[in-house]
Amino acid sequence: MECHSRKLYLEFTHSQSFETFVRCHIHAFRFMGGIARELWFDNLATAVAEHDGNLVRFHPRFLAFAREYSFLPRACHVRAAWEKGKIERAIGYARTSFWPLRTFTDLADVNSQALLWLNEVANQRHHRETGQTPQERFQPEALRSLPVITPDYRDTTEALVHKDLRLSFDGNRYCVPPRYVGRQLTIKADASSLTIYDQQQEIVSYARCWQRGQVLGAERFQKELFEQRAAAERSAAQQRLISLLGPTSEIYLRRLADTDRSLARQVRELLALIRDYGPEAVAAAVGKAHAAGAFGADYVANILSQQTQRREVQPPLRFKDPELNELITDPLSLADYDAFILRSKRNADELTPTETESTEPDDDEPASGRDPD
Repeated sequence: MECHSRKLYLEFTHSQSFETFVRCHIHAFRFMGGIARELWFDNLATAVAEHDGNLVRFHPRFLAFAREYSFLPRACHVRAAWEKGKIERAIGYARTSFWPLRTFTDLADVNSQALLWLNEVANQRHHRETGQTPQERFQPEALRSLPVITPDYRDTTEALVHKDLRLSFDGNRYCVPPRYVGRQLTIKADASSLTIYDQQQEIVSYARCWQRGQVLGAERFQKELFEQRAAAERSAAQQRLISLLGPTSEIYLRRLADTDRSLARQVRELLALIRDYGPEAVAAAVGKAHAAGAFGADYVANILSQQTQRREVQPPLRFKDPELNELITDPLSLADYDAFILRSKRNADELTPTETESTEPDDDEPASGRDPD
């Protein structure tokens, strides 16, 4: 509360830690638009370490915060209710005006309702002691300006990433990418968000969960882990296949990957062929399949099967006449016959339909000039 105007600020929290205490002050400074020269505290343990008569010893971290925001901290005397009457009355007013019959879903909801109540009710009411509303009496020009750079007062800790991709914080487990397994990462959290860092680099951010026993981000990062494991297994299998068949098989695998076949399945089948036939035989069959442009483990298996099948040698043909068996014939080449057949086929394809029909005999007439039998 700003005592001169009685302008209030209200915020609810789940925690009473020093970081939460400081963040609430920062939120109040922003709400007011500045910082008063002096701030009074009711000897709470977060700020006051020791109070002996008029001697007060503040916590060093709290004094560092006061220096950053340029205010002078004051501690009320013990059992001096007259020094904090305005605060006590303000707390009673919030209990009777804001809290009764109010429902909310979570911390963000209740703080959103509190902010609306401050702007529309608490700071717009006619104060019986000042005769004005707090908003009318408030003098923002009398406050000191806020720092240009806001210090980081989030809850901070370090945690180890386990093999299940999870690290623990505040009773919950948060997941990170698989590459951080076994690493110590930094967690920083405020009332609404939690961010995980690798030194100064941000890795992932979550909405802060105030429940207990929850696991966040598992579906996202475990899916990534499964994909990486599958890729690693495929890569290891391919490297093993190449090491067994030689570097020339890598080209065959690349061409095989360009087909619509599953590369992982083809690699598994080729490894199975190596177990059955040995790497030398499979390597030779892969070379033949590559030369023929046949990319697939089934083609390689067919070549291996043909090579291993036993073929019976047929005896030479023997004639009854012994002289015929002694004849030696010159070897003939069938290339001329193949060329003749291809040339005839090409000429037939070049004929027009009319020419083709004119050369074909009618069904009712004989093919030659001779009379039919």
